[in-house]
Amino acid sequence: MEFDLKTQTVREVNQALHDLPKDKTTEVVVNGISGDHNLAVGMDQPAKITLNGHAGYYCAGMNKEAEIIVNGNAGQGVAENMMSGKVHVKGNASQSAAATAHGGLLVVDGDAAARCGISMKGVNIVVKGSVGHMSAFMGQSGCLVVCGDAGEALGDSLYEAHLYVKGKVESLGADCIQKEMRPEHIEELSALLKEAGSDEDPHSFTRYGSARQLYTFKVDNASAY
Repeated sequence: MEFDLKTQTVREVNQALHDLPKDKTTEVVVNGISGDHNLAVGMDQPAKITLNGHAGYYCAGMNKEAEIIVNGNAGQGVAENMMSGKVHVKGNASQSAAATAHGGLLVVDGDAAARCGISMKGVNIVVKGSVGHMSAFMGQSGCLVVCGDAGEALGDSLYEAHLYVKGKVESLGADCIQKEMRPEHIEELSALLKEAGSDEDPHSFTRYGSARQLYTFKVDNASAY
């Protein structure tokens, strides 16, 4: 099944995607994409959707079950509030990738900009390049894997998300610290790298997590809030 945004509207294509059967996997290709916003949002079917071109804001937002491939770059908020499934951006992702996402896997072959994984709530994110400042800000659960470098204030106000970075970290945010890489973390990271199609060595990564000092207000920590 194929669609073309040169001759069809985003609303028409999204409606057709929502009408796909839920009891089988349908393969769909969308061509003619040129920075269009809100592509393939709210999917609730086990479809495999290939988007050929650069996507605009909120591509694959609220995804559930579908596998969505972007053959290009993606704008702000790709895979925002994703529940399950997989979103694979073959290029770069703009800021707030996978914001508030509860589940599923986001793979970015290039770089991701600021606030990647902001308020993540169970999603797994693998960025094969680098991420911008304040990535995993207020991350509650899930994993952020960065095969390149991380910008300033990584993991600021972090809860229980697991952060793995291979390269340099510009600075750590409030209450984020370097932690020991134990065997269970190597196992977790290995599985994520494999699922993302990366051959990086999990032993070359450093783990970061919450110091657990900002869960409740303490006057002695007032300057850190």
